[in-house]
Amino acid sequence: MTTHLFLFGGGPPFTPNLRTRFATLTNGGPVAILYIPRIGKDWTRYASIYTKPLQEDGISSFVHLPLSDVPTDGQLAQLKQCQGIIISGGETELYQQYLVGTPIGDIIQSRFVDGVPVAGFSAGALISPERCIIPEIDQRDNQRLRLPGLALLNDAVICVHYETWGEAAHLTQSFTEESTDRAFGLADESGIYLRNQHLVETEGTDPVVLSRSPVK
Repeated sequence: MTTHLFLFGGGPPFTPNLRTRFATLTNGGPVAILYIPRIGKDWTRYASIYTKPLQEDGISSFVHLPLSDVPTDGQLAQLKQCQGIIISGGETELYQQYLVGTPIGDIIQSRFVDGVPVAGFSAGALISPERCIIPEIDQRDNQRLRLPGLALLNDAVICVHYETWGEAAHLTQSFTEESTDRAFGLADESGIYLRNQHLVETEGTDPVVLSRSPVK
């Protein structure tokens, strides 16, 4: 089965071409949007940044799935039926806690292997590789963390907000210490699409790609 992974260096919306490609792969949905609720923030209004453009590309059904330590059976059942999955941004440590090694994470991995497209924005991108490397700037105690990821992306590390956060040194350090074959530095308002682990399309600012072998 072909796998489809979309990674973005900042928050939504999708870049236009990658949005259309993602939408086409979902066959009309439903699409799950996974997010961590924020106090005082109207999620429904914020989610329209995802949903409104995708509706223009033919997706009519969305599942809003707030993340927590105790997902309900209903939420898990809904996620199993989704034809596309979006992992939103926010506090990366919490996304890692709620998604890696959990029932929801298991479903994401299963659906991904079955060909369901997965898109990660900012924190959602950071947790996608086998190893989630959180830089000091993205951590509440200003500590660099090395945690297990969702393993949707093999043999690679990711940095997001590459230019905004000044991530060149962090990307090189992660690439060196993890000894991965590839490293991707993703800028805000930019994204990449990997099919079967191969980089096939970019949009926005070109990603910074470090590779120990020819780019693939």
